[in-house]
Amino acid sequence: MARKSGSTISQEELYPQADEPSRQELDDAHRLDLDVDEQSPFLRGQKRISVRRGSLPKKAATRLTWGALAALVVLVCGLAITAVYHYGEHSWRFRVESSDDIEISGLGNVTRPQVMEVMGEDIGRNIFFIPLDQRQKQLQQIPWVETASVMRFVPNRIKIEIHERTPVAFVRVGSKILLTDASGTLMDLPAGSKKKFSFPVILGMNAGEPQSTRAPRMKIYNQLLSELDSEGAHYSQDLSEVDLSDSDDVKVLANDAGGEVLVHLGASDFLSRFKIYISHAQEWRQQFARLDSVDLRYEHQIVVNPDLQGPVKQPPLSLSVAKAAVAAGVKPAALVVHETAAPKTTTPAHVLPSVKPTANPKTANSKIAESKTASKKKLAKARHHKPAVKKADVTAHSTNTSAPPLRAATQTPSPVTQTANPATAPPSTTAKPQKPSAGIPKGQP
Repeated sequence: MARKSGSTISQEELYPQADEPSRQELDDAHRLDLDVDEQSPFLRGQKRISVRRGSLPKKAATRLTWGALAALVVLVCGLAITAVYHYGEHSWRFRVESSDDIEISGLGNVTRPQVMEVMGEDIGRNIFFIPLDQRQKQLQQIPWVETASVMRFVPNRIKIEIHERTPVAFVRVGSKILLTDASGTLMDLPAGSKKKFSFPVILGMNAGEPQSTRAPRMKIYNQLLSELDSEGAHYSQDLSEVDLSDSDDVKVLANDAGGEVLVHLGASDFLSRFKIYISHAQEWRQQFARLDSVDLRYEHQIVVNPDLQGPVKQPPLSLSVAKAAVAAGVKPAALVVHETAAPKTTTPAHVLPSVKPTANPKTANSKIAESKTASKKKLAKARHHKPAVKKADVTAHSTNTSAPPLRAATQTPSPVTQTANPATAPPSTTAKPQKPSAGIPKGQP
């Protein structure tokens, strides 16, 4: 059964309404609290004020501004450069007027006309249109020029610096005498120069061979002079010629008071072998009637006069070339060609046992010279007291025309096979064996 309801309670009775003035006061107090605490999390978001913005961001606008300024600066600079270039191209101030505007330094054996032959076409040209690299290459094609530098200076000056080659030897090329540096570059003798060089003359080169062929020969030549002058004796000053035609047999023409001798030094040990020649040259001149050449290439023997002296086959030097060569310092002995050939006449070759170089070749030479002077005095004394010889005795001994050499201060050479020399022997219709001289073992020259 349903429960009977009692009297009904109204909403107003359950929730009594407050007085109207008190509610208004609460609203006012609430507003005051909101004014104090604007950051209350229970407040609604206030309505934002709309701000009018541009079509581009601020950063983009800044970048565009700087870009426009940079373009303006570039444009101004470009116009300025164009104006300067046009002025420099057409202004007379930047034109090389004469050869006085070309400064050249470092000239020695290279003459100014040689340089101006290269730079002459630039006179009257604008300084900015002169090809400096091309002119540098053209200047370095002058034989005496090793390196060159070409520089321009505003407004209209050109400066050239020349570094010349250093000559180390004379070279006989056909009918000319030239100079060469350590690399094998051939150079003409300096015209009008009063400077003299003390170099030997190199044989075995020609103007048609490439630089790659002359360079190895010059390497041998540099090694030869370095060894000969290594101990301070300066033996290279006694040489008038160096034959480099055979790299395995370097031949030098040595000069001393007794004359010129062609010395074979081989391909190595140049100093020790040349010392042997210096120590025994006077001794060999006493042993043999002539000393033309010596072969020192072998370890256990020395061959005296091994070369066959043939006719001169190189073109002769003209008088003007010979005078220029002598004026430049070429030794007169080098102006005569010493060349081996196969002639009809031969010079006897003598084989001697190997010797060691003397510690002081100059002292040894002085002693040998004293001995040679004493021998000459004895020979003159013997000739003064020579008894009279009958005519029949002279006719009987006419086949032996050579007098027995003196052996007081010399060593008797070992027996060798000798070939007669028709050039030195007296003419005869029949060839007869020559009787050995007294005091010389049989078979000796």
